[in-house]
Amino acid sequence: MAVQASLQKIRGLWVERISRELASGEGVRAGFTEQLERFCELLEQTIVTGDTAWLDSILYDWGHAPTETNLEQADYYASFVINRMIALVIEIARQKLKQKEALELLGAVIPILTHSLSVVIRYEMETRVAHISTELGKTQEKLQQLDQNKSKFISVAAHELKTPLTLIEGYTSMMTDFVQGAEQNQMKSYLGGVNTGILRLRQIIDDMIDVSLIDNNLLTLNNQPIFIGSLLGLLENEFRKIAEDRKQTLILKEFEGKDLMIYGDSGRLHQALYNILANAIKFTPDNGTITIDGRLLPGFVEITFTDTGIGISTENQGLIFDKFGQLGRTDLHSSGKTKFKGGGPGLGLSISKGIIEAHGGTIWVESEGYDEVKLPGSTFHVLLPTRTEPTDPVMTKFFGQFEQNNKQTETEPSGKENTPTDNPSA
Repeated sequence: MAVQASLQKIRGLWVERISRELASGEGVRAGFTEQLERFCELLEQTIVTGDTAWLDSILYDWGHAPTETNLEQADYYASFVINRMIALVIEIARQKLKQKEALELLGAVIPILTHSLSVVIRYEMETRVAHISTELGKTQEKLQQLDQNKSKFISVAAHELKTPLTLIEGYTSMMTDFVQGAEQNQMKSYLGGVNTGILRLRQIIDDMIDVSLIDNNLLTLNNQPIFIGSLLGLLENEFRKIAEDRKQTLILKEFEGKDLMIYGDSGRLHQALYNILANAIKFTPDNGTITIDGRLLPGFVEITFTDTGIGISTENQGLIFDKFGQLGRTDLHSSGKTKFKGGGPGLGLSISKGIIEAHGGTIWVESEGYDEVKLPGSTFHVLLPTRTEPTDPVMTKFFGQFEQNNKQTETEPSGKENTPTDNPSA
């Protein structure tokens, strides 16, 4: 058949030109060339039989094979390829074939390629519509979750703000009643109650402000040298009495990297780790155990907080780091920083995540699931970069002198181990 013979004459050059124009890199080009050769074989069968169904399978594959990037950027790659195929077959036929051969070939091939183009465009549109529908579904789910979180926050915030305000109001009223002839100790007790309410209210408001700063990338870090061991030791001392009141065992283990000095905002890191440890104590029943451990990794120090608590279900292990992310029923909400399953506005772990990520680190949780009977527990992992040099030129000079003085202290014969006295939370 003359048309088939003419196609054979230009096939090699046609495939080579399309591959060179549209595929970059030898590996990509090889796979693309293989697809083009398959298309040419099916095109010949279509010419011989006059049945375009020969091309259906490859056109379906091309039309439904855009990448996520193609879909997001609205690229119609397959239809672009066929458009170039049409243009190049016309150009090469004019160059390599006699006029009659070229006209006969183009008369047979162009209608098939045009039909193929319309089929591919339809497939690409179907794929894009499916992608958009999926994205809309995801967006709708996020909006629903956001609306639920908003409703939970309104409920929880109302309770959280009402409790300290009621406390302030009650103690103020009692101070007014007892102001005449009241004993000094009684007045101190009332004032202590007012102060407790004010402090709780301030913590809630401060957390809300921190979340706003993190969301808007406005969180600033006051970087300075920090000893990991000092930071964890401070936490242990702060929570020792709380753990004892809950009849819990709080263990701080020795691990490689605990004596490491890194560079970061000691106040913010203390805040982040405080929230994680408070969460572990809160969701561990009385008589449970919370263990702080870690290890040194290439470029990072890992700190882990492992509890013997009620655990976290797999589907909620990402939710707990969202702001206002609350697990459980908000109508059963009960305020409490460290009492078992005590509630809060749902900001602590979100703030911890923002602070740790601002330091170039990351946080995640592992748990076998939620079970208040078997108590599978949870382990929170914190990775912090072992950066020991500041970027600020003034601090660089200070930090270098700090390290030099520390090394000199370590080499002085004292007969006992040198312990840094700097308070990293100052």
